[in-house]
Amino acid sequence: MPRRFIVVIVFVASVAVVMCSSGVTLAQTWNTSGLPRSAFQPSEAKPDSTPAPPRDLTGTWDAGPGGVFGPGHVATPFTPWAEERLKDIKPGNGPRAVTEEFINDPLSIMCDPAGFPRLVLYELRPVQIVQTPNQILMLYMFEKRWRVIWTDGRALPKNPDPRWYGYSVGRWEDDYTFVVQTIGMDDRTWLDNAGNPHSIDMRVEERYHRRGRDTLELTVTIDDPTAYIQPWTPLNKLPLKLMPLDADLMEMICSPTEAAAYKKLVDTQKK
Repeated sequence: MPRRFIVVIVFVASVAVVMCSSGVTLAQTWNTSGLPRSAFQPSEAKPDSTPAPPRDLTGTWDAGPGGVFGPGHVATPFTPWAEERLKDIKPGNGPRAVTEEFINDPLSIMCDPAGFPRLVLYELRPVQIVQTPNQILMLYMFEKRWRVIWTDGRALPKNPDPRWYGYSVGRWEDDYTFVVQTIGMDDRTWLDNAGNPHSIDMRVEERYHRRGRDTLELTVTIDDPTAYIQPWTPLNKLPLKLMPLDADLMEMICSPTEAAAYKKLVDTQKK
């Protein structure tokens, strides 16, 4: 199935293998450093009635199954520019999925950075949030990546050089809602696993609303008039749960050598 390629690459890149006298053992077990899946079941989840500290997102947060969007997102209608761009994009999931040997996803095939906002739209695994007097730092388990969101009142750059993760500034809308604006993303990245494209003109808004001490809601809106007819919202009030203070996140890093080895295996098997 088309999805298998993406899953296998991420799995291979995310599990440390240790050689020992008795054979090969796994130093880490796949996908276990988040909260138990039952914590995200409506029947099991308890109301978050404890008040949250004002203007504070500190902690390690887990979106659970809702943070992993393998099939990708249903985007607003594309512009002619995006339709032309899509001719060269061959994803492993979604409505334009191709078989394994034709996938050209830069993340899974080459281990290019996921980029932003794909890091939150495709593999939003646990993320640790750290606040300083003039920044909020987002430390992501997936890719072991970090972002800086400036809170010192600076404006976004007028004509920024493209970056994989863009330029971000944030402000408190009220005591429990933090709003982030990000621009300047490198247009080589995809928005998600379905290969939805974006242009250098894209602006992304993240809204983090702390509903209670243990619950943080995330809404993401894409505004890219070059690629999409109108703004659209791939994530709407996605709940993230606060993890214990002693949570030790696993390492999920895409290895180019392992990705190349798997691609070679796929090429060999199709002959």
